[in-house]
Amino acid sequence: MPEQPEHEEQVRGVREVKSAARTVELLDVLAARGDRPARLQELADELAVPRSSMYALLQTLIGRGWVRTDVTGSLYGIGIHALLTGTSYLDTDPYVRAVRPFLDEASEALGETIHLGRLDGFAVAYLATRESHEYLRTISRVGRRLPAHVGALGKALLAERPDDALPAGPYARATGNTLTTREALAADLAEIRARGHSIDREEGVPGIVGFGFALRYASPAHDAISCSVPVARLTPEHEERIVAVMRETRTKIETTAHRGSAGTPNWR
Repeated sequence: MPEQPEHEEQVRGVREVKSAARTVELLDVLAARGDRPARLQELADELAVPRSSMYALLQTLIGRGWVRTDVTGSLYGIGIHALLTGTSYLDTDPYVRAVRPFLDEASEALGETIHLGRLDGFAVAYLATRESHEYLRTISRVGRRLPAHVGALGKALLAERPDDALPAGPYARATGNTLTTREALAADLAEIRARGHSIDREEGVPGIVGFGFALRYASPAHDAISCSVPVARLTPEHEERIVAVMRETRTKIETTAHRGSAGTPNWR
């Protein structure tokens, strides 16, 4: 990634620390690669830094557990300290703690997979999941980050914001049903606002329908819950029950979150 001119390197009025920014960018790249380890030259090219500087940075992070390498020392991936830090984030977030018991209740009532996600730019990070015993989907694992336009969680949260905040597009296609233009997504968001919840009909995963509900304990909402159901099990009666249970769950969560938020930091 090319370095910005010095006068542009401002973060909330404070000059950005280049070494810290480069470290975070490297960790982001390694995390995004998933199970595809990277070679030194690939990382140097992607971040537009000298090979020697990248090697030194990698060795520093390996020594601290943030990056791991294979026995040959030629392949690099995200390290265990990223997991430990992520776990700490989940354990200390007051909203995640408040929501978890209600995910259990909804999953037991519906027999389906229930998620909690948080908007991160134009993506959603999964913070908690209760899997149905009927099917498993690795796409829903905690820590996974998916584009907001492809699923019920993301669309529920995008609908809480003005359409002029949407990226210009076109958007990445996950299935044949994915909304890939700004116009199509904006039209769907208008329906979500009128309906009160989002619906993802095989837009993110073939064979899976999702129903998303924004949690309005913050304004605009940054968290949402959803229920994912295989198409084969989704009857009109089951859909009606899902919406009713998830609406009730949202109300319980919002009431509890408001009551328990006193004295906790108001994180940005």
